[in-house]
Amino acid sequence: MSNIQMERDGGVGLITIDRKERFNSLDVETARDLRKAGLQFARDASVRAVVLRGAGGIFCSGADLKYIRAGGDARDLGYLQPERGAVAQGADPAFGSIFKQILEYIHSTISEIRRAAKPFIAAVDGVAAAGGFGLAMSCDLVFASERASFEWAYSKTGLTGAESSTFFLPRLLGFRRAMDLLLLNPRLDARRAYEMGLVSGVFPTDVFDAEVMAVARKLAAGPTEALGIAKQLMNQAAGMDRLDYHLDRELENLARIADGSNFAEGLAAFFEKRPPEFAER
Repeated sequence: MSNIQMERDGGVGLITIDRKERFNSLDVETARDLRKAGLQFARDASVRAVVLRGAGGIFCSGADLKYIRAGGDARDLGYLQPERGAVAQGADPAFGSIFKQILEYIHSTISEIRRAAKPFIAAVDGVAAAGGFGLAMSCDLVFASERASFEWAYSKTGLTGAESSTFFLPRLLGFRRAMDLLLLNPRLDARRAYEMGLVSGVFPTDVFDAEVMAVARKLAAGPTEALGIAKQLMNQAAGMDRLDYHLDRELENLARIADGSNFAEGLAAFFEKRPPEFAER
């Protein structure tokens, strides 16, 4: 059974990440199905607005670190690293290619969201962290429940950032505040995220789904072609033509840093629930 659920409500398409037992994190299968769902709704002219959400009071916690620690999916690693073999004794574990399995699908989804000639809405109820944060920020509108929280999070495990976060944050917040999030990694509650300009609106948790759907139905009843063209013009004004290039750079750098000792230490510390001890280099 897929961890990505697709539903229709008139002209509104709903994509739900439903992997609650892993905090709606994305392994390669889930990331692949998310891309398929995003692509299908983006290309379907009868779908005039799309809502991206998570199940169970969690939005998305990004790439599945448990899946990555376990070695990924051997069936898919061949095309990424044809000669991948056992890690030599004493060498750093090679996690970069496993990240790449997942990120290629997530990055493709983000690119499709930005190109789609229709509004995409992120409905953030609960935690949006790391790649989940990036997915939310790539949408045209972001609504948060009162229990939502947002966290950049990559530095906790010694990573560089991906899933569009280093592209959108300077554009959404300005350079200084983006650096604050990157270096200090605060966890933002819904109200603070709204005050900073990351969120379009905040709704009470008990009516959150209904409020988001009311906005989505309003958009779906609107002039979709005109809205799509206006979105493309805004994309051009914001330099979105560089998004795909930047996503490639994010993937390249994160995959490289994930092959180093600091990420191996950060990953171990994450699962051992202790502070990491990062080396100088």
